Amino acid sequence: MEYNEIGIKALQDGSYEKAVEAFMQAIENAPEDAVGYINLGNVFASLGDAEKGEPFFQKAIVLDPEAGTAYYGLASLYYNKELYEEASRLYELAVRKGVDESDAYFMLAKSLERMDKAKLALPYMQRAAELAPEDIEVRLSYGIILANLELFQEAEKEFIFILDKDENNADAHYNIGFLYAVSSDRKEDALAHLKQAFTIEEDYEQARYIYDMIQQSEK
Repeated sequence: MEYNEIGIKALQDGSYEKAVEAFMQAIENAPEDAVGYINLGNVFASLGDAEKGEPFFQKAIVLDPEAGTAYYGLASLYYNKELYEEASRLYELAVRKGVDESDAYFMLAKSLERMDKAKLALPYMQRAAELAPEDIEVRLSYGIILANLELFQEAEKEFIFILDKDENNADAHYNIGFLYAVSSDRKEDALAHLKQAFTIEEDYEQARYIYDMIQQSEK
């Protein structure tokens, strides 16, 4: 079995030390092949060690400027370090280099969202939802961006979709409740969804706070 394959299997088995050894051997045997560097970077990334992971992704990019997964891995390190501008640039490069997957568009959108660039984030989150239509996290994030841009009808559809799939999704209840509270006269529906949110998750303080605000305003 080839060393990269051995490393990937070890990583899947949770044997990180063995994975590192295998990928290091892969690099030693083929120092001009970007794959080993990307794999090793991914190991350190999964261990939360950005300092060790970063140079391997950078080396991979030098060796193969078209290696989209190297840009993606490096972007994720920067995202976790809250360097959202750098992360967004690298996620966009990953997409351009062929990483046409929901996760890439989702993380690009999240990076832009963190930079308060919801309008720029919207088409990428929409694409993520198109590629992974059953992914609840993606659909929820898409709905939140739509709501923040006051595209309330479109946002409502996303939250309803999630609740149809998972009626106990507290975040969907909260967001559709908040949406009804600010965008329509459906106060009773807003209260019902907000109450459901903090019933499902007792420590959902945001839902409880908005619920109490609405009740106080009606007195």
